[in-house]
Amino acid sequence: MVIAKTTSGEIGVLAGHIPMVAPLAIGAVKLKKADGSTDIVAVSGGFIEVRPEKISILAPSAEVAESIDVQRAKEAVKRAEGRLQGKQDNIDFKRADLALKRALNRINVHEGNI
Repeated sequence: MVIAKTTSGEIGVLAGHIPMVAPLAIGAVKLKKADGSTDIVAVSGGFIEVRPEKISILAPSAEVAESIDVQRAKEAVKRAEGRLQGKQDNIDFKRADLALKRALNRINVHEGNI
């Protein structure tokens, strides 16, 4: 089973699901394996493509929870917050906001707060 956060809400997909494509939001993707274990992956958007026997996820970046560098993510949060709070005219606020959301997602996935 795959559980993913799309831009329309959370979806769960089992084998044999009808084909579909959906845009992914910044969030966690849970991969529940046949042996009962679960992998959690932080994704920064992208798309999920579902076929009856295969699921593909296309994302600009994806990191398994255990491999996330939390210190680097915390530094990214500080940088993004600084940009958002700054009074500079040349700051791209949408880009800074997305950077903040991606960094917070990485921290939350690593810590299991999903």
